[in-house]
Amino acid sequence: MKKIAVMVILRCGNHYLLLERVKAPNAGKFVPVGGKLEAHESPVEAAVRETREETGISIALPKLCGILSETSPVDYNWLCYIYLADIPFQEPPPCDEGRLVWIAGDQLDAVPTPPTDLAIYDYVHRGEHFILDARYDSDMNLYWMYDELLGRIVIQNP
Repeated sequence: MKKIAVMVILRCGNHYLLLERVKAPNAGKFVPVGGKLEAHESPVEAAVRETREETGISIALPKLCGILSETSPVDYNWLCYIYLADIPFQEPPPCDEGRLVWIAGDQLDAVPTPPTDLAIYDYVHRGEHFILDARYDSDMNLYWMYDELLGRIVIQNP
């Protein structure tokens, strides 16, 4: 069974407020804030709640950018709604999940991120919607990501 989650890309101009995670999955990597949906909660409600819980920042109506499905033969199988919220700049607040850091858009490829995220930031930057299907091997190496809306492979590793 896939777990259902949300990620919220918090942006101020060309800077992104990302979480350097301390817990698995993606420990030590910079990711958008987010988490699992609770019972009887819509994805957008989860996006607002998770942003408030992890950052203390209140967002009203984040914009749905796309959906990411991640599939692996191990216990890492997610369906994730990806949202964008433009927010005013503020000092990164403390977070129980790790350290929040502002990263410039042109520096996103210089920090460790999950293998799907740089492609997602590119879609968001271009203002394009997406439905992405990411496949991992049993060692959690991304070997394939397919754009279902455009009908093309986005990432293919040997």
